[in-house]
Amino acid sequence: MELTHVRLLVDDYQTCFNFYRDTLGFEVTWGDENSNYADFAFQGVTLGVFERKQMVEALGNVYTENGTRDDRAVLILRVDNVMETYREWKDKVTFITEPVEQKDWGIKVAHFRDPDGNLLEIYESIM
Repeated sequence: MELTHVRLLVDDYQTCFNFYRDTLGFEVTWGDENSNYADFAFQGVTLGVFERKQMVEALGNVYTENGTRDDRAVLILRVDNVMETYREWKDKVTFITEPVEQKDWGIKVAHFRDPDGNLLEIYESIM
């Protein structure tokens, strides 16, 4: 398993995209002003910026009693095989989702929370 990046979940995607690109000077390695997701590189670190609404839609009501969540960030972990990791962790981790192919994202993913409620994602590339 490898921690690949942190993804910020934002409400105003375009303003945040411009802030990280134009104000802070981070290099865009994926996405643009209109993609609602972008990866930035800065001194060997990757930062993802994603429209919060889309993350909520991807999660559904799996983790919440009322269907809403105010997540601000997600730790992103690459694994060799999401299904194998899911099977290994499903009895150890509270609230892990069954793996889903996100074809638009080019990955298979599962989401879970740490004991304090922070959101994490495991993924593998399907491209």
